[in-house]
Amino acid sequence: MRKVEVVAYSEDWKKKFDEEAILLQHIFGLEIQIIHHIGSTSVERLSSKPIIDMMPIVRDIRKIDAYNSAMIAIGYEPKGENGLPGRRYFQKGGDNRTHHVHMYELGNPEIERHLAFRDFLRVHSIDARQYGDLKEALAEQFPYDIDAYINGKDKLAKEIEKQALHWYKSIPKVSL
Repeated sequence: MRKVEVVAYSEDWKKKFDEEAILLQHIFGLEIQIIHHIGSTSVERLSSKPIIDMMPIVRDIRKIDAYNSAMIAIGYEPKGENGLPGRRYFQKGGDNRTHHVHMYELGNPEIERHLAFRDFLRVHSIDARQYGDLKEALAEQFPYDIDAYINGKDKLAKEIEKQALHWYKSIPKVSL
């Protein structure tokens, strides 16, 4: 049984993201446009489960399943869409999970949702602190009940996401 563990932010998380991004880029090559570090481990000073969430943006999501064997070879478990149409999801580490990979095709609206949430928490430290404190309390209250942990943070996460999307859409974007 997996223990729900929420820990203080670690500078090591960025390094773990960078190392894994190199592996993914090696496997997928030009299929990957960019790889974003998302989730709580991407927000400095935010307490989190120590699992690195990664979001590679790919040219053609339909081609990704052809790489499942290569992902298995570096320790990932392919989960297909795993409940979200248009996504390919991979987990690494089994019960001692270390990484989650959420792949989306360029233009998928889920990309904006993830980036808005991350960037909002990076800028709004009071909201980030409130979210981190709640996650710590839930992990302590439900150390072996991941569903209760997820359900407990759902309301606040959705409130933050709503604010984040509004905020994100209001800021000017730089064209590349």
